[in-house]
Amino acid sequence: MKAIIPVAGVGSRLRPHTHTQPKSLVPVADNTIIGHIIEKLLEAGIQDFVFIIGYLGEKVESYVRAKYPQINAEFVVQEPREGLGHALWVARHTFEQEESVLIILGDAIVDVDLQAIIKAPYSVLGVKKVAKPSLFGVTEVGNDEFITKLVEKPKIPKSNFALVGLYKIMQPKKLIESIGYIIEEDIRTQDEYQLTDALMHMVKRGEKMVTWSVDHWFDCGRKETLLEANATLLNRQKSKDQNKGNTYPGCIIIPPVSIGTDCAIYNSIIGPNVAIGDNATIENCILSNSIIGSYAELRYAVMQDSIIGSDAIFKGFSHSLNIGDSTEINFGQ
Repeated sequence: MKAIIPVAGVGSRLRPHTHTQPKSLVPVADNTIIGHIIEKLLEAGIQDFVFIIGYLGEKVESYVRAKYPQINAEFVVQEPREGLGHALWVARHTFEQEESVLIILGDAIVDVDLQAIIKAPYSVLGVKKVAKPSLFGVTEVGNDEFITKLVEKPKIPKSNFALVGLYKIMQPKKLIESIGYIIEEDIRTQDEYQLTDALMHMVKRGEKMVTWSVDHWFDCGRKETLLEANATLLNRQKSKDQNKGNTYPGCIIIPPVSIGTDCAIYNSIIGPNVAIGDNATIENCILSNSIIGSYAELRYAVMQDSIIGSDAIFKGFSHSLNIGDSTEINFGQ
């Protein structure tokens, strides 16, 4: 089976981090978003990949080729970017001969048994119950458990099961035909050719699809969910210090924490839920629930729920105080 990973978006909700790197390469836990996705697919036995790239796509290609030289990787450029359906249309030549195909969005980390999905006899759409289904594509299911309706960002949702960006499609040629139909008829939702609309066209033509509830789903396109994914993934593994044998003078490390190679950390409290990239310098800091990029430099900082980009520098305040009785000093919130 071949995996299709669309990663062409600009990642506007994660700015300023996506000004200099694509969203899929933003770090989370001890890897990147796309790295976690590829690792999950490799565990399921998939070796053939198609990456649909666009914004800063050359960085995605360089990263994948350098870190995963063992996979069979194809790269297709989507330009202009007119939605997920259009992305798959641009890349249709790479999977039109496949018996089935797995599509995973490049900003979604999901917990699910991929091998079970691959073996399923029908097309499978990953779903998760959400509080605000109007923000997502949603599914409706009949009494026979087959999908009866798919709607992208409905104003009045009739279901709270959201599509999570994971699709196993049987007979990809039918998908290509349906995408071709919505493009030819110029059927757009929010001014884009949506995969959800193409899948609904397949359902209308008799294609049997089922939903598959995922255990966890992290839409890593926002700061809050990225930090949540970072904490969850760190808690699944033991505190990981890649500088095994090294010590950090005057430091307290509160697991789970992931520390990259060649980091210089002094007189700091690190953790819990902190991921630090390679070659970072941290001195006299207190950090929790945060992601710190490679080559970042932090001094005299107290940070929580923060994302610090690569090569960023932050220097806070150092105080030497002699405070008498009944004194109040407030440096701000």
